[in-house]
Amino acid sequence: MKKYFAACMFLAINVSAQAEVAVIVNPSNGAAIDKDAIAKIYLGKTKSFSDGTKVNAVGLNSGSSVDEFTTSVLGKSSSQYKAYWSKLIFTGKGTPPEALDNEQAVIDFVAANADAIGYVDSAKVTDNVKVVGKF
Repeated sequence: MKKYFAACMFLAINVSAQAEVAVIVNPSNGAAIDKDAIAKIYLGKTKSFSDGTKVNAVGLNSGSSVDEFTTSVLGKSSSQYKAYWSKLIFTGKGTPPEALDNEQAVIDFVAANADAIGYVDSAKVTDNVKVVGKF
């Protein structure tokens, strides 16, 4: 029984570690967006898409998608990302992307706003948004 439990835990951890995060935008967004541009947006280093349109970035409060996104795209752990933004907020140099409660809220927000960008588990993506990258 212990071996069965250990095997199940290993598989569960392995599957969750391989979850892909999709970066999504409104379908009307035609700007060129690559990993570097996404990182600059979420680190507050740019406030517009490549076509000059103001960007309205959203993320998630917590969860495996947050961890995967910060690690894969930003090269930071979730705690490093929070510390990064805490410093910018404290010094008055920036405001972090709004954190929404769940992935459906991110999808709904991005679908409703032409200037929006967000990230969700790639398995949760709907036809209401456009995927610009999977990480």
